[in-house]
Amino acid sequence: MALEVVGVVVVRNEDLHVERAIRNVAAFCDRIVAFDHQSTDETPAVLSRLGSEFGQLEVTRIQRTADAHEAIERYMGTPTWAFKVDGDEFFDPAGLARLREDLDRGAYDDTFRLMGHVLNCDSLDLDARSASGWLSPPSRPVTKLFNLAAVKSWKNAPEPVHSGEIVFREGFAWDTRRWLADEYSWETDPLRMVHGCFLRRSSTDTETAFGRLNLDETRAYDRTLIGTAKRRLRRHRPTEELREIQEGGANWKRAKYARGEHVTLDVSAFF
Repeated sequence: MALEVVGVVVVRNEDLHVERAIRNVAAFCDRIVAFDHQSTDETPAVLSRLGSEFGQLEVTRIQRTADAHEAIERYMGTPTWAFKVDGDEFFDPAGLARLREDLDRGAYDDTFRLMGHVLNCDSLDLDARSASGWLSPPSRPVTKLFNLAAVKSWKNAPEPVHSGEIVFREGFAWDTRRWLADEYSWETDPLRMVHGCFLRRSSTDTETAFGRLNLDETRAYDRTLIGTAKRRLRRHRPTEELREIQEGGANWKRAKYARGEHVTLDVSAFF
């Protein structure tokens, strides 16, 4: 069975950047499964148009982000890399082409999670092809590629490849990972990414740049009646991390992604 890369995109109100996010990874992925989590802006229209253009893109509207994980459970235990891409994440297409060659020749078969450099961006100048923000490292890294051949089963995840109940094959564990920042510079990292986490992401956004949290940060996974009841219960019994988010708000997100020196980089390869 030949190796496949399956792009997994879960978005809600991301109409400003989701098209670029998907275009940049289209050639890297054999399939892209995009899940619209009840968007109220132009995100559904953007995804529909892209679905007509890219034959490997499948678009589904969901009420629960857990539905997106359940849709990829059939890949567990197969030679598949799940590539989780958010609507504010821009990868270097040329870098991904090099990485795909490495994946195909088995360079990372002994790895479960693969991470790269990230520029957490608070300013993007498309005319100048430059972006400003904070690099990871030293900011917190994010995992984007998961080797599903390392997994026997993965159930009850609240969103794709995120926590849940996972059973590994022998020799693998959650910490079986490689961070390409240990091997490459920002300029040479094939998995490098510009993360627009501090930018407006929707035409309907009115909040300040640092104010919008992601789904996994708000725990707004489930839009059903049961999901609403669970969220209300969590507000009465919050986890330590969720309590920090509720109390810290934008400051929590900034502390997570805005560490170290604020830099401006050439991002012409991404745009």
